[in-house]
Amino acid sequence: MSGSSPVPAVSLKDFDTRKDEITRQLVKAAETAGFFTLIDHGITIDEINSQFALSEAYFALPHEVKGRIPHDIKTNNGWEYKSQIRQSTGTADQKESFWIQRNSEWPTDEEVPNFRDTTKNFMGKCEQISKKVLACLSIALGFSEDHLNKSMDVEAPDNLTQMRLIHYMASENAAGTWRAGNHTDIGCLTLLFQRDGEDGLEICPGRESHNDHAIGDTFHPLPAQTGPIVVNIGDMLMAWSDDRLKANFHRVRAKDVGKSADRYSIAYFNTGRKNIIMQGPLKK
Repeated sequence: MSGSSPVPAVSLKDFDTRKDEITRQLVKAAETAGFFTLIDHGITIDEINSQFALSEAYFALPHEVKGRIPHDIKTNNGWEYKSQIRQSTGTADQKESFWIQRNSEWPTDEEVPNFRDTTKNFMGKCEQISKKVLACLSIALGFSEDHLNKSMDVEAPDNLTQMRLIHYMASENAAGTWRAGNHTDIGCLTLLFQRDGEDGLEICPGRESHNDHAIGDTFHPLPAQTGPIVVNIGDMLMAWSDDRLKANFHRVRAKDVGKSADRYSIAYFNTGRKNIIMQGPLKK
């Protein structure tokens, strides 16, 4: 943990032999900050940079090309542009994004060479990391080790897990606007990749119930780094854990005064399957 940040770093090195220790560290972070960063997770800097390069190439396409795969409200897949309005702000986030699943529609190799194959491989690596974390949390909650993973099986026809490529546009003197307004994630477990120097993420620990929408007074900046994965608990897992694991509020902001450069991030949202019944150990 650096400075006053409440977000600890957890190493997945030697996972099989350190599983109990890693579980304790993950649970402590999930019960308090609701956020942690993963290091020694097995995805290389080169692989992360390659995926960001593809994301940049995609967002650099003309709007009419990206618009070939428009956001579909039924599947939640596709490209959206400044369309997400947060309850917390009442205004659209200043960003564009592309939602994808394994079997969704993809940009062609003519539009972005190697996009589909490279991204599917990257998603597979995110899936394997997620399985490790979810196995630990599942045991800690008193479920069988595979309970949460079965409930988020990406091979299942009712799978809802997705990856989201995000581009926050450059801005200047952005007071009164938000790159992403205060929110919690609705799914179970989010893996977030950031790049050096593209700051803006801020988190606010302190939520006690998944039905509580109160926002605390203190937002802590979480500096962007290439390599570590920022992981946070979502509303779905907070409810599933009988409020033991915390889905805390976070936001992305630009500078009120001065220039903010483009920011890119990649989020992998582990979400419970559509037909799964989610009930915690206490059956709240």
